Amino acid sequence: MASILTNGSAMTALQNLTATIRKLDETQTRISTGLRVGKAEDNAAYWSIATTMRSDNGALSTVKDALGLGSATIDVAYTGVNSAIDAVKDIKNKLVAARQPGVDRSKIQSEITELQRQLTSIGSTSVFSGENWISVDSSSPDYTATKTIVASFSRAASGIAIGTISIDVANIKLYDAADQSGILDSADTTVNGGVAYSVATLDISTLNNSDNDVQDLEQMISWVDSAISKMTNSAANLGAVKQRVNLQKDFVNSLMDAITRGVGALIDADMNEESTKLQALQVQQQLGVQSLSIANQNSQNILSLFKG
Repeated sequence: MASILTNGSAMTALQNLTATIRKLDETQTRISTGLRVGKAEDNAAYWSIATTMRSDNGALSTVKDALGLGSATIDVAYTGVNSAIDAVKDIKNKLVAARQPGVDRSKIQSEITELQRQLTSIGSTSVFSGENWISVDSSSPDYTATKTIVASFSRAASGIAIGTISIDVANIKLYDAADQSGILDSADTTVNGGVAYSVATLDISTLNNSDNDVQDLEQMISWVDSAISKMTNSAANLGAVKQRVNLQKDFVNSLMDAITRGVGALIDADMNEESTKLQALQVQQQLGVQSLSIANQNSQNILSLFKG
């Protein structure tokens, strides 16, 4: 039935055109943003997962920075210990030279004193970001014998978990201002008549060729050699921890990439598919406009019936 009050064909054409325009807007938004799920209303489940994983990826980025900071701190401590080993080796060589009767031990001691000052300088300057692991003060209120590096961030049903890598500073410290328990400032009282000497303070300038003094000198050589062995172990431990930190940094990098790919699979738009849809919807829009125009001409056709 033809009616001048209700144009059913035009209403149908308008509904179809409106639906096409809505789909066209959606497709254009996906193309312009690159996202298939850009808002919670697009897909609440995927949007929620993507938002949470993006947040976790931000936390992992902070973990990566913390690992970089920890790696640098370890590297500074390792460099300090390694340099100290070279200086203590020189002290050992000077002591061996002083064992020879007839040498001027006071002159050798002046060389040892300069090496001891160099050791002190190495200990005090091996600092990164306010952290010094080889010259410490265990009486300080904020001192902890075990240093930690943030190494991981994970989310489970039970909640958030932060993983750390621990380094026992008590086993690598060269100096301890509180109780002189470091490798270089710990005292040995078995030499020089029971007088306490450390690698950092030993003095051979007053030793002569008596049996007791020669025995003390040989004990000092053995003692310094033991310190070298302890520092070598410290350097090896630091090297092992640094390797682990570097491996963890590589893993965190890979994990962040994997999460980014996973989020992309959930919410990224397929640009090939969307561009194809765009072309089809543009054609549908043009046809819809033309259909609406034809439907609106029906009233004009009825008017022509009343013309004489």
